[in-house]
Amino acid sequence: MTATRSVRPAPVVPRAPGARTAVATLTLTSLAVAAFAVLPYLTASLPALARDDVGLAAAYAGAPGFVLGAFYAHVVAGGVALVCAPFQLWAGLRRRHPAVHRWTGRVYVAAVAVGGVAGLVLVPVNQAGLVGTLGFGALAVLWLWTTWRGYRAVRGGDVAAHQDWMTRSFALTYAGVTLRLWTTALVVAQALALGDAVDPEVAFDRAYALAPFLSWVPNLVVAELLVRRRRARRGATAVRSSGRPAQRTSPDS
Repeated sequence: MTATRSVRPAPVVPRAPGARTAVATLTLTSLAVAAFAVLPYLTASLPALARDDVGLAAAYAGAPGFVLGAFYAHVVAGGVALVCAPFQLWAGLRRRHPAVHRWTGRVYVAAVAVGGVAGLVLVPVNQAGLVGTLGFGALAVLWLWTTWRGYRAVRGGDVAAHQDWMTRSFALTYAGVTLRLWTTALVVAQALALGDAVDPEVAFDRAYALAPFLSWVPNLVVAELLVRRRRARRGATAVRSSGRPAQRTSPDS
């Protein structure tokens, strides 16, 4: 007889107002940045992109082979993760097409594994110095860890913990979007404050110096607030269903 894995489904809780709009916004911005950030590197060489001052091409055009390999692996895998992640948030897709949800999730986990390890290789040669080493290094480690915890939770049959950990993982994946939003906003703020005196390259360097932490720390804070609110709603749903106080969720889940 084949043993079956016990699955602890997450309690069904009402969706928060505006959840559908939020998911749609996350999906559209993730797809847009994945196309904007990845496609140029797949359609032209780094030297050609460096001449046109595209992205980080100039910083890596002359890098050693193993760094170039890590750079392309990080860019492509990060783009794949950005494409896959938001679709995992669509409740209708999970309900109506669970096989699609599972396979998309496996692709996402593989992409994070490749992108996270490649990111760690790039950390020592990042363009933000020591702050970048600390910020982007922490991002890569947490990205790998939260995704692993989410995968391990669902393999163990704990769907609720899986949802919580994957919420954190997606918040870190979304750093690919917020990195560009924050950098653009900070450059524009300097231009508005300094007018014609602003040097675009200096303004970008200043903005990028804040990106290693600003790109993901606020995301993770928001994700944690969402996880805590979801746990509270699960508990309230369990109380209404059973008439008894719900058991406290283990802090490890």
